[in-house]
Amino acid sequence: MGAPDDVRLARYCDSFDDAGPNTYNVLDLTLAPHVPPPTTGVERNFYTTSSCGVCGKASLDAVRTKTRYSPATDPTAIAYEVLAALPDALRKQQQVFDRTGGLHAAGLFTPKGDLLVVREDVGRHNAVDKVIGWALLNGRVPARGLILIVSGRTSFELAQKAVMAGIPVLGAVSAPSSLAIDLAAESGLTLAGFIRNGNLNVYSRPDRVTT
Repeated sequence: MGAPDDVRLARYCDSFDDAGPNTYNVLDLTLAPHVPPPTTGVERNFYTTSSCGVCGKASLDAVRTKTRYSPATDPTAIAYEVLAALPDALRKQQQVFDRTGGLHAAGLFTPKGDLLVVREDVGRHNAVDKVIGWALLNGRVPARGLILIVSGRTSFELAQKAVMAGIPVLGAVSAPSSLAIDLAAESGLTLAGFIRNGNLNVYSRPDRVTT
């Protein structure tokens, strides 16, 4: 799936048994007629989790073969000082974090540093899903020319989500995993980490970060 009209119907699942109420965290999706059903086999062909990373070449191959929107050819460029300031700009929009101190955030910015959308969640993966969902519903996927900033560290899954949405630049306030770096380098994603106090590290495609 890569567009809103690929889904004909989304609804909450019925309760699995009579022991308790619906938890409203599982959805049944009905694909539109023009969308072929996913292939099935012994192994799952493509997957993502909320863990710190998955292992093996199969995961990298799955992203490379399944994504419609490779960021590799995206000509986006962002000034070093603008990229270095984005986590602080994101933090200023974390209203629920100000009240609770317990949420992660993700935001999409333009190369000039303008914030398009910010979302918070107890899980940073969920925050990224919300941001990409916003982009999908607003016709911004593929998200060419945009910068995704996340709180916390960058796992393989977060890099994977950026690649799948066609986002060319991903930055975080903390460290990336080694597999996230591998995926970024292979996919043409600019990956930056440790963006703090005006400093940052660039792990892949540094040509997009100008000085």
